[in-house]
Amino acid sequence: AMLIPMFFLIGIWGHGRKIYSAIKFFVFTLSGSLLMLLAIISIYFIHGSQTGIYSFGLTALLGTSIDPTVELWLYAAFLLSFAIKFPIFPFHTWLPDAHTDASTAGSIVLAGLLLKTGAYGLIRFGYPLFPEAARTLTPLLLVTAVIGILYGSWIAFAQKDMKRLVAYSSVGHMGFVALGIAAWTPVALGGSILMMVCHGITTPALFAMVGMLAARTGTREIDAYGGLWGKAPVLSSFFLLFAMASGGLPGLNNFVGEFLILAGSYKVAQIATICAFLGLIVTLIYTVLLVQGLLFQEERQVSTIIDLSLREILLLAVLAILTIFIGLHPGPLLDMLAMPVDILTGGTQ
Repeated sequence: AMLIPMFFLIGIWGHGRKIYSAIKFFVFTLSGSLLMLLAIISIYFIHGSQTGIYSFGLTALLGTSIDPTVELWLYAAFLLSFAIKFPIFPFHTWLPDAHTDASTAGSIVLAGLLLKTGAYGLIRFGYPLFPEAARTLTPLLLVTAVIGILYGSWIAFAQKDMKRLVAYSSVGHMGFVALGIAAWTPVALGGSILMMVCHGITTPALFAMVGMLAARTGTREIDAYGGLWGKAPVLSSFFLLFAMASGGLPGLNNFVGEFLILAGSYKVAQIATICAFLGLIVTLIYTVLLVQGLLFQEERQVSTIIDLSLREILLLAVLAILTIFIGLHPGPLLDMLAMPVDILTGGTQ
């Protein structure tokens, strides 16, 4: 349902190599979806042959007895499909191109909604349907999650295009989500779900702000900007808030999810958690450098810039309130997640 609209958001209303990026996105996503479709059809017939009742209902399929080897292959198809949508390294290559060439609205939808479907699918369908296979492939998911965190952080560090930097930061953030899912403890899984919510607030806000800057100046190059704090204080204040939230600053929303993921994962995967923590440090470093360069360095190519309009302020203010509120008071969200997370994980610590 999301594939076709997103294809047109990139291919028609995008810019640059929009056709290439739209086709790349389409091929990657469709390939994974076809594999999952084959797996769904397979479990449909397996369940039907055992019970005489052919159903696609999740409740019915949960009780299906599957040969361990077959279960492993079926779960691998689900995992690959969802890994592409996350995206998890090394299936991430479509994401930077899609974000770079999509319109601002396309990037907001992609970051705010589409990336979460992979994680949701893995939590909602992958683990419950194939619990033994999921446990068998947990080391693989852990390794790819950690590589994604480190790779996304380091590549974002090297970017000159702001939109591409935010895109690669998403690879790192979704790596944290994958790490929490792989750990499959109540704390880590709750952190992953919360991280999805927080990423759906801060990253679309950053893409919106990059779009606002590009619309005013005609460039997304980081080196073109400097001294924005003195020229556009309202814009700079919002950018500072969302950038530091994305970087994991304590007191803002992303920090809560990342902390829970690291705390919950350390109990079952110490080395992976330590490596992920190193990636978090790199993320904070490149975020600070980005903020320092754009807002506080000497003036460069962009000499004048118009501050935010009232409409833009109202849009960002809503996201800013959520960013601060969740960071300072995550209790209500965590309370909502407690029961379903305990049911999914069996209350394992």
